[in-house]
Amino acid sequence: MRVVIVTESFPPDVNGVAHCALQTARHLADRGHDPLVIAPAVAGPGTDAPCPVVRVPSLPLPGYPQVRVALPSRRLAAALTAHRADVVHLASPFVLGVRGMGVAARLGLPAVAVYQTDLAGYARTYMGAGESTAWRRIRTVHTAADRTLAPSTAALRDLEEHGVPRVRLWPRGVDTVRFRPELRDEALRREIAPNGETIVGYVGRLAPEKCVELLAGTCGLPGVRVVVVGDGPSGPSLREALPGALFMGRRTGADLARIFASFDVFAHTGPYETFCQTVQEAMASGVPVIAPAAGGPLDLVDHGRTGLLVPPRDTGAMTRAVAVLAAEPARREAYGHVARAAVAGRTWAAVGDQLIGHYDEVLRERTAVAA
Repeated sequence: MRVVIVTESFPPDVNGVAHCALQTARHLADRGHDPLVIAPAVAGPGTDAPCPVVRVPSLPLPGYPQVRVALPSRRLAAALTAHRADVVHLASPFVLGVRGMGVAARLGLPAVAVYQTDLAGYARTYMGAGESTAWRRIRTVHTAADRTLAPSTAALRDLEEHGVPRVRLWPRGVDTVRFRPELRDEALRREIAPNGETIVGYVGRLAPEKCVELLAGTCGLPGVRVVVVGDGPSGPSLREALPGALFMGRRTGADLARIFASFDVFAHTGPYETFCQTVQEAMASGVPVIAPAAGGPLDLVDHGRTGLLVPPRDTGAMTRAVAVLAAEPARREAYGHVARAAVAGRTWAAVGDQLIGHYDEVLRERTAVAA
């Protein structure tokens, strides 16, 4: 099967869309299919990819240079046409993906759109309004697709309630070989928490929609050390808002996996997650999770078994939940064991095969309509 993956982001970018697009391309290549990736150009060197990658001109988003927005370019249509695609995969279509949808429609190609970014939540965070406009755009883009894949039951419900048709569930995988409890590093733990503090970690973008400032109360708990891994525009303000927290910057690969496994508790704060990959990575690392009872974490965190769910955007609730787990090492250990077991079958190979199944169904539906 020849698949063109049109993605708004691709490594070396570090975010959920880029990671999922990379894993999708890798799985397709591993299964003997022929993927091609089309993505915005990046400022620095690219990264090793399992298939050809076509970069289209882009500009950094004002105020958030880590995000690049694709510019209009004939390169998209030329690459998509030359690859003779059977299916067009649109990863979190917003700018480049919308253009990819248009080209697919002109060529009569089936398109599968992957919903991955809560644009309505972003509009609420950055503009204080505009949610209805964001949903109109989401509905227009995804209605044009043959199938929309939602990463969680909460996201699927939101899409259906806002009039998006032909929605199916497609979760995300996790690398259970890279992320595993055995990587827990006592030397690193002594470096981070020299007095034996309970280490509470956050991993992700430092941006307003992630609400990392909700860890302010946690920073004040005795015997607790807050560790923040990641970068983004909110970095300077968060260093002021979280006194005593250790900011480790952006980490990737084996280094990130070692840090994950060395946490005692993983605390996620963002209330707008359509899935939340870092929660799965923490669980694969055998670490209990505290997360908002909203969006993707509702599917991932089994409250009272693998971690704790708290009301979204509630600093006090987050602080109290951390205090509970910080005081009970045996409970943390039990949650961590169950968490690891819960994600053992959620490999990228397993969810990648599910994705190929969606492609096959869309192709059969197109054939049936044509007949």
